[in-house]
Amino acid sequence: MKKLRGIIPPMITPLKGDDELDREGAIRLVEHMLKGGVHALFVLGTTGEAQSLSYGVRYEFVELVLKQVAGRVPVLVGVSDTSLKESVKLAEHAKQHGAEGVVATPPYYFGSSQQELIEYYTALADALPLPLYLYNMPSHVKVFIEAKTAVALADHPNIVGLKDSSANMNYFETLIHLLGDREDFSLYVGPEELTGECVLMGADGGVNGGANMFPELYVEMFEAADKCDIKRVRELQHRIMQISTSIYTVGKYGSSYLKGVKCALSLLGICDDYLSYPYRKFREEERAKIAEALKALGAI
Repeated sequence: MKKLRGIIPPMITPLKGDDELDREGAIRLVEHMLKGGVHALFVLGTTGEAQSLSYGVRYEFVELVLKQVAGRVPVLVGVSDTSLKESVKLAEHAKQHGAEGVVATPPYYFGSSQQELIEYYTALADALPLPLYLYNMPSHVKVFIEAKTAVALADHPNIVGLKDSSANMNYFETLIHLLGDREDFSLYVGPEELTGECVLMGADGGVNGGANMFPELYVEMFEAADKCDIKRVRELQHRIMQISTSIYTVGKYGSSYLKGVKCALSLLGICDDYLSYPYRKFREEERAKIAEALKALGAI
């Protein structure tokens, strides 16, 4: 598998109800991001509300996105689960419809030791029909994939990269120091506020939720950082931070970021802003704040 570099949006899952996809909105969103020049797509991640979706909707969404993309860019599919068997089943479905890789957090609920993580990911990678990207998301799964654990797992022939959403720069720079020179292992950063800095340091790209809304911006940030154009990186960082401090900070919710992205996409006329239970979309007062933020950004 060729090393994948660039911006890989973690695609939201457009919904009309708790068990109903907004299929037309999903198609518009795919085309919006591809038109913006993104290098790949990642479905059923944290931004995609994967763990709130029924298995039927997950399978339907994977099939819909892969059919719409039709091979124009690689598609990665999140298979995070507490059941290894369910992860493998979803991966098989993803491969059948054309996915190029899968992504998995550590199993959530009981916290795993680092040795248990090595054994789990080894068993998962052995069983998967597609290459596996590790997903470090300690705020949501309670477990941190330590740098030494990532190094040990990187030697598995079917484990090809890691996405880090810890927002811990010391950790990420340690990964770059230990794994950044390997041509068979990719390193991606989740928090978009850190993408420019991380790419300058040697990251292969960003898995940035804001690219659902403004794909061109994040693609330009990757390209500027990849060329070490510091002046342009600083200019683009200002706009990225404007998005981060306005659209992602409305209300005191753990899901404010996701509510903000979905609300913005609704206001931009791309897709519905329905969130799956237990989360609810913004009410009118909050929606008005997102509209103000979009106007300040010149988006509407």
